[in-house]
Amino acid sequence: MKVCANSAASKDSITLASFVLGQLSRLPELAAELVRLKVDVIVALFTPCALAAKQATREIPIVILSGDPLGTGLVQSLANPGANITGLSQMGAETHGKCVELFRDMLPSTRRVALIANAADPVFAKSFLEQAQRAGAGTSSEIAPVITVRGPEELEAAFATAVKEKAGAVVFQASLPTKRMVELALAHRLPAATIIRGFAETGGLMSYGSDGPVLFKRAATFVHKVLRGEKPANIPVEQAVKFELVINLKTARAIGLTVPAGLLARADEVIE
Repeated sequence: MKVCANSAASKDSITLASFVLGQLSRLPELAAELVRLKVDVIVALFTPCALAAKQATREIPIVILSGDPLGTGLVQSLANPGANITGLSQMGAETHGKCVELFRDMLPSTRRVALIANAADPVFAKSFLEQAQRAGAGTSSEIAPVITVRGPEELEAAFATAVKEKAGAVVFQASLPTKRMVELALAHRLPAATIIRGFAETGGLMSYGSDGPVLFKRAATFVHKVLRGEKPANIPVEQAVKFELVINLKTARAIGLTVPAGLLARADEVIE
């Protein structure tokens, strides 16, 4: 992902915000710079960028693509966002929980699922943990251990802890670095999942989340409405309605896992 990047500083410019682990501390500075550029719209991807943008301005419209806009306090309600923010909910908290449920279908004998949360993204981490715990209760799965990492250097130890405590699978917060999570899951031969499709595409076992390209296209219509003069406070936040299950069968074989045929049939994509 890119750190907050601004387009040309012209009056009609649109600004896209994103982030990478390890640079979240720069978000207030970057958001403030966008305000100084007097852009017409800020588009913020994921909760940390959205929160930084919200703290930086109450005047410039902000279009968000956030995991849980209501639960993280970005908007006062989905129907009436209030202030200068509108956009889309990726339903990220709920889909992290769905990953827990899917492991029950993939690994019926597994009774223990570890969670790895991102301390650098604490506001969304709360929603992530709540939904995963709820899904665990609904499937009679023990959610343990629950591990919070403060940076990439702690990820190796997190997986070692999951293995030591006999977790049968891991669900991790999507703001953690995808490539490193793929490497560690493979190294420890531990089934892992998150909501980012890129995780499964680059060698992770499974992903379940909203259809990113569909949301990005939809976000453009929000920007168009704002540039046309509509107030963000009056534009309801939309929730994702299309979700994708991707299973990497090559990875499953590499870690000695047989994926049930019924689950493969439900997948939107199976990577061979």
